Amino acid sequence: MKCFRILCFVLFSTAMIAADLPAQSRNGMSLSGATGLFTIPTGRVGWDQPGRSSFGLDLGYHAIMDDGVVSHIPKVALSLLGFLELSAAIDIQPDEHGTSSWFGPRNGHDFIGGLKIQLPVTRSALALGANYQVLNLGEDNHRNYAWQIYVAATYAGHFFNMPAETTIVIGRTFLEGHSNRDIDFGMGFDVMLFPDIFGNLLHWITDFANFSYSVDAFRVNAWHRGVLNTGLRFNLSTIPNFSRFRFMADIKMVDAFDRNRAFSIGATFGVPIM
Repeated sequence: MKCFRILCFVLFSTAMIAADLPAQSRNGMSLSGATGLFTIPTGRVGWDQPGRSSFGLDLGYHAIMDDGVVSHIPKVALSLLGFLELSAAIDIQPDEHGTSSWFGPRNGHDFIGGLKIQLPVTRSALALGANYQVLNLGEDNHRNYAWQIYVAATYAGHFFNMPAETTIVIGRTFLEGHSNRDIDFGMGFDVMLFPDIFGNLLHWITDFANFSYSVDAFRVNAWHRGVLNTGLRFNLSTIPNFSRFRFMADIKMVDAFDRNRAFSIGATFGVPIM
């Protein structure tokens, strides 16, 4: 808990540097499939840019790798009307990874379905969201369910004179068959690195939370000490041939402060529908 408080203080202090900046579209997909940083959702939906499409489809994939063992997470998200997002992800996990303190060793794969509504506020982005998790698909005798509700706020600022966005998430997770009284809290930032050199191409993303992308996450176990993820996101939409689309690539370390830390890579490709 002491580590959690210290990290929250550092991130909160960073957030207090906030200044007015034009909203910048950097809407990649989180591990759960929702528009977000690495494990926490942001206050934005995937396609919310004024003057551009408010309907869009995003396809994504992330892999979490540790000592030759890999979890594959394909995902899809649909943005409607510029404020509504529906997402889904399948977490295809190796057998008996046993990283969940709630349900013990797992033998199946997990489904994560999400809903997010971006509220019509100005000068920031605010969203209400929920996700539904079906754990251990294909194992009827060991199948479990979980639900999460949350509010996410994202706002612009500066970090050492580089454009940045800070996100705060507060929510609650409900576990089938378990009494969970914890309040979910997460915080993170997206810093555009050296924009004079790279423009909007290179982003440093860090998030920290006492929850993960699902309650049965592979190598991203947040139940004891929280989980910190950090790495780079490349906005390849800055390449002229991709400018009409969304094309993001992620390279990151997940659960970087604990011994079960792992490496993750992934990508998001989005197309406007109309």
